[in-house]
Amino acid sequence: MERLSRRTFTAAAAGTLAAVTLPANAQAADTPAAGAGTEHAPVAGGHGAGHRQLRGMWIATVANTDWPSAPSLSPEEQRQELCDLLDVAVERRLNAVMFQVRPTADALWPSPYEPWARYLTGVQGRDPGWDPLGTAVHEAHRRGLELHAWFNPYRVSLTTDVTALAPTHPARLHPEWIVSFGGKLYYNPGLPEVRRFVEDAMLDAVRRYPIDAVHWDDYFYPYPVAGQTFQDDDAYARYGTGFPDRDAWRRNNTDLLVREMAQRIKRIRPRTRFGISPFGVWRNAGTDPLGSATTAGVQTYDDLHADTRKWVQEEWIDYIVPQVYWNIGFAAADYGVLVPWWSDVVSGTRVQLYVGEALYKVGVAGQPAAWQDQAELSRHLDFDTHYPQVRGNVYFSATQVAADPLGAMSRVVADHYPTRVRTP
Repeated sequence: MERLSRRTFTAAAAGTLAAVTLPANAQAADTPAAGAGTEHAPVAGGHGAGHRQLRGMWIATVANTDWPSAPSLSPEEQRQELCDLLDVAVERRLNAVMFQVRPTADALWPSPYEPWARYLTGVQGRDPGWDPLGTAVHEAHRRGLELHAWFNPYRVSLTTDVTALAPTHPARLHPEWIVSFGGKLYYNPGLPEVRRFVEDAMLDAVRRYPIDAVHWDDYFYPYPVAGQTFQDDDAYARYGTGFPDRDAWRRNNTDLLVREMAQRIKRIRPRTRFGISPFGVWRNAGTDPLGSATTAGVQTYDDLHADTRKWVQEEWIDYIVPQVYWNIGFAAADYGVLVPWWSDVVSGTRVQLYVGEALYKVGVAGQPAAWQDQAELSRHLDFDTHYPQVRGNVYFSATQVAADPLGAMSRVVADHYPTRVRTP
């Protein structure tokens, strides 16, 4: 869910009609409760409950994508940059930020489970001298913004060099937990002890801070890499009995992570919501008649072993933010096809639907002509008004929300956000 991530990969994934070949650096994001953010500061507006909507932006910290701009900054400079991004959210009349606090099995708070993230100081495990998550929660709430703490469950490192991890990193202490794949290291989702550990590590933040939501992006099992196999033979031999095949076992592993996390969040902090931002295509209709009329090269059910549709139907999550990172009319994965499909999925459930928007594509060379048009994103929100199930939109990412390429974000604000409103 970052600059060197899923966003770079999404258009290619949607356009690939057969097997996917990813570049080496490709990787990848209820019963509504009143957000704590809306309790700490007044929000202008007054459209009434019927017009509440979530307006969010992602703040990616992996590889210093959005924040901090460099790991060499002082704590004071990092604080100021963070507050500046929160101010941008307010200026754009947004009401939520998805702040990445566990980018690579590390932490942006003083965690007893995992080391400090290297993106704060340049050295994993080095104390930055302040508490970024605690500060973010306080400063967001002071501005009337919800703070959704964004965690990546299984990614350990952007390289395969175990020795580059902090000496006390759990992956070094438990080398049997990790799998090298696609030039990166991952925790093995097939090991029950791993699943319990990553849940415990994330829940530590839920216990410590009044975060408004736990937020995950699209990383479960990693995206496919041509010619490579995710090596989980031993785990499958130990735990795969009773499943028709390895894919079914892997999907069950991901289901367990989602269901258990949902239950544990509510026990610890009942008002904290749980949301997931998956890749925008569950399955193509050519694979499954229940799927969308798309021809995407990646399907979360089959390739990431993430049955995102089931999580909505079972109401394990409070909200879903599919990454619908394509323009209206894009042949392989049309925004105008996927928004109605997801609207139908959430209908009749208590799960709220927000749409992930590809602000990062606007004005970028090589993107389709629609993304060279200032009005494309505003047209998305016009389209969404025909689907009452859509309760908001989230923009990737904070850097572009601030930079406003082609004036596209300003156009969205002018056309659709006349005042600030509360979240649903």
